[in-house]
Amino acid sequence: MAGADSGGPAAPGEDVKPFTPEKAREIVMSLQQPAVFCNMVGDWPALHWDVKHLSTMLDGKTIQFRIGLKTMDLVPQFETSCSYVKATLEEFLAWSSGQPSCLSGPFSCFKHSKYWAYADYKYIARIFEDKEEVFQDVRWSDFGFPGRGGQESTLWIGSEGANTPCHLDSYGCNLVLQIQGRTFRSLVECAAETLWKPLGTALIAAASPQDFLWHQKRWHLFPPGDTSFLYPTRIPYEESSIFSKVNVANPDLKHFPEFRNTTAHVVTLSPGQVLLVPRHWWHYVESVDPITVSINSWIELDADHEARVEEAITRTLVCALKSAESSNDGDPWLNPTEVEATSHEINLQYLNQAVSAYFKSQKANMSEQAHPSSSGAEQETRASCKRRKRQDSCEPEDCQLLNHEFSSSTLKAEKLQKVPFGPHLIQVLPQSQETSSVGGGAVASDDRDLLHENEGGHFGKLHCTRKQLVMSNDCRMPANQMDSDSSPNASQAALSTNDLLDCLVNPHVIRLVAQLLLERARV
Repeated sequence: MAGADSGGPAAPGEDVKPFTPEKAREIVMSLQQPAVFCNMVGDWPALHWDVKHLSTMLDGKTIQFRIGLKTMDLVPQFETSCSYVKATLEEFLAWSSGQPSCLSGPFSCFKHSKYWAYADYKYIARIFEDKEEVFQDVRWSDFGFPGRGGQESTLWIGSEGANTPCHLDSYGCNLVLQIQGRTFRSLVECAAETLWKPLGTALIAAASPQDFLWHQKRWHLFPPGDTSFLYPTRIPYEESSIFSKVNVANPDLKHFPEFRNTTAHVVTLSPGQVLLVPRHWWHYVESVDPITVSINSWIELDADHEARVEEAITRTLVCALKSAESSNDGDPWLNPTEVEATSHEINLQYLNQAVSAYFKSQKANMSEQAHPSSSGAEQETRASCKRRKRQDSCEPEDCQLLNHEFSSSTLKAEKLQKVPFGPHLIQVLPQSQETSSVGGGAVASDDRDLLHENEGGHFGKLHCTRKQLVMSNDCRMPANQMDSDSSPNASQAALSTNDLLDCLVNPHVIRLVAQLLLERARV
């Protein structure tokens, strides 16, 4: 790989990538803005993993598909409201192409014109447990993570319209490789046709989604600072996933008016491109081609230790309150990804284990700082720590933000100049009002929005995004206004357990509880 990212000539026949593994890792671990890597995976065998190839590899093995309606409702299609079928990829191919043979198969109850199917979140290590050689087809080592391959990755296969509700991940950051789909124009071809907009000297911004036809999978991303505008909820409950109550593709602005204040970043991936979803960025993903295939891997971060404490607190509260409800209330509060509601005793064990792991990590970091004998690469490996992501506040909050605002802006501007944006690393910029797909939901940002990245870290080191989450407006209790005689207003619905939970386990509240709990455990 001599010559990659160095400008020097490459040896004849050498597969040159635009970034060395070290540089790619540096970008992944530091950049707090979504970006697309191009020309990094051209030699990966996994690029041949289209559905026909995967069907041959699975050799008749069935996998579970989630089924949803193509009609666009005002509420998200959570997994708890979907149907599920088990089928082979061969049966999925036949159904997605509308073949008559599907009239009697596992998809027979679902007309292709009305429904989509999604085989999502399939652990490659599990579905190919008898074919471990395929793990080597995925090579995240090219991004600076040696030893990480298919066994640390998940597979996603969907039909047109398949989507995941908007959510953020509590742990890590996310790398997503797009594999299958028809490409009418590639990103580089569009650049040649001046559909790219140069910003500064080397920065290239993504054009609007309307500029691309027949791409594969579209991502709607929102920065961590938009959390309060996305009305976070933990119902349905899934560890490490914080869902939005808003269907961002068809928002109900009457019930969720603050969504107008969000800043959407939209990008449509083509085969061979790798999207970096930074820590704690919200994302809604939809398939826009007849069949889509992608592979992702979550990269662990040091901040995940504190995030696990927060998740343990959340699990304890959600399970305690929801388990106390009447069993016939008909509320499917547990996401299908969660096998069962764990007992209070088990949840407390989980919490204590998370606290112990947090202090163990803190002690290890202090030891490394006291004995900096390791090489730079070794220190970076230890310092770099998903399953998915969280908006962390590694330092005290608003007052420090105000005190450091000027220095942080200067630092961010200096760092941005070091990020090698260009044809091989494309920054995903906010949508303008004109190109917004949600009618005013996304607004053009100023330079500070474009520079929304780590506020105080350096490349290759643990960074702390200090912009804190704000409590949801749901906590203002408009659903149960009280008359002067303290009786509930007849025109308002009574507050539910879910309303209470939305406030109790709001990310901002849970973060404060975790900090108090860690202080108590530290004594």
